[in-house]
This record gives sequence, structure tokens and C-alpha cells, in this order.
Amino acid sequence: MTRRNASDTFDIGGELTVHRLGYGAMRLTGEDIIGEPDDVENAKRVLQTAVSLGVDFIDTADSYGPGVSERLIGETLAPYADDLVIATKGGLLRNREGDWLRSGGSPDSLRNALLASLDRLRTDTIDLYQYHRVDPDVDLEDSVTALAELKDDGVVGHVGLSNVSVEQLETARDIVDVATVQNQYNLGNRDSEAVLDVCESNDIGFIPWFPLGAGDLGEKASVLGDVADAHDASKYQVALAWLLQHSPVTLPIPGTSSISHLKENVAASHLELTDEEMRRLDE
Repeated sequence: MTRRNASDTFDIGGELTVHRLGYGAMRLTGEDIIGEPDDVENAKRVLQTAVSLGVDFIDTADSYGPGVSERLIGETLAPYADDLVIATKGGLLRNREGDWLRSGGSPDSLRNALLASLDRLRTDTIDLYQYHRVDPDVDLEDSVTALAELKDDGVVGHVGLSNVSVEQLETARDIVDVATVQNQYNLGNRDSEAVLDVCESNDIGFIPWFPLGAGDLGEKASVLGDVADAHDASKYQVALAWLLQHSPVTLPIPGTSSISHLKENVAASHLELTDEEMRRLDE
């Protein structure tokens, strides 16, 4: 039996209510996140299936493809249902050879990136627009001020940050209301725990990218195996359930290009780990 999204909800920016288990659309592109997927129609079916299973938060970025993931979302899901929140990111450039270019944080670059994302996503407003990675050659205050101005202009509903430290988050919060933070975080990598703490204290959504650690969960693998066996679930489903129960502000966005894996990820929202299982996983 196919299970619908049973995760509880979070209000992004205090007003966009979404189920906490979302979908990350990075894997909809070609190999190495470059170009078109081998099967475009399958990619579109994955998006449609996610929505049909109650996923109402989809995250992407202009650098995925580049541009491919956003375009597929626009072609498949626009015009968007009122309860569907689309988030994207700008400020981290990528060329067709797959190189990540940390040079997209100037105000002009961010404004141009936003305009291109609006076009590909076929919308007049981006629900959640995130600064993908801090540009070392641009003052953070200048980049965030540009995002605040885009929000004031109405083309951005809420502003988020990605790959930031506590200090950078606090700097940005002095300029604009930060609705979300997206940092790498999973059962095997908790380097951003301090950032998560700030998010919890201020009702900021925390979007853990790489939520399954690409399957590399290190020393937690044996404990995961025991817990998974107890629930007749996979280790990856347990890892997602742990993220959902670890903090009320986490918004995991597991990505996949497989409908069967998508269904497995959504089914993880039905797992309820015991206090003892959470303790063992937290050790």
C-alpha cells in the first residue's frame, strides 16, 4: 500500500504551512547534476507523484542543471496549487563542465538569477528564495540587503540562507527576517548543530541537505540496522524518521529520480522511533 505524507507541519516564515517531509529536486537532472535527465517524462512523473503523495514543499536551485531542475518543475507543476511551496536558491554559479563557482553573490548577480528562476519556474513570486552559498568576494550584508529588497518588491515571499555559520546567520537576521537555513546535516554529520539550535530558538526552518549522507552513515550503520529491523524498515527510512523527531524545525528534503524510492522516503514519515531508539541514535 502506498503511504501518503504523514509528517507534521511547519509554518515557513510564520505563514507558509508545509508538511515537514519535503522533496529535493536536485536529482531530476542528468548525471553529476548536469544537463537533461535520461528520461524527462520519468522526472516529471516523480514530481507529480510527490505532490500526489502529499508532499507540499519542493526545493531546488538554479545551479541544478544548470536551470534544468527549475524548468522541469515549472513545466510539470505550474500553475501551482495554493498549498504547494516551491523553494529555490541562487548565488552559487555552475558551468556546464560541472564546476561550482562561488562568485554569484553580488546584488546584480542575485537579481539576475532571481529573474531567470521566475521565468523557468513560471511564476511571479518565489515562495522561498535562498542564498545558496556566501560569496567570499562580496560582503554578506550587501548580498542579504539585495534579497531583502527583492522581498520588498514582492518577487520573493521569504528569504532563506544556505551553508552558513551562526555568525553569518545572525548578521543576516539583522537585515531581513530569515525564514529558513539549509545546511548539510544528517545522522552521521552534525557539524551544524549550533546553527540548528539558533533555528529552534527563533522558529526558523532548518532544511538539512544531504539528509541521508548519500548512504554513508558511518559508525551509526549498525545501530540503524537494529532499529530498522525492529520497524521492518530500511536504514534510510530510519535516518529520515530520526531527522523528523530530532527537532521540530527540521524540514528534510530527500531527493531521488526513482518513484519507488520516493514512495519509500514518504513512507518514512509514518515511522515513530521510541525514546530509547532516539537515545541510541543520538549517542
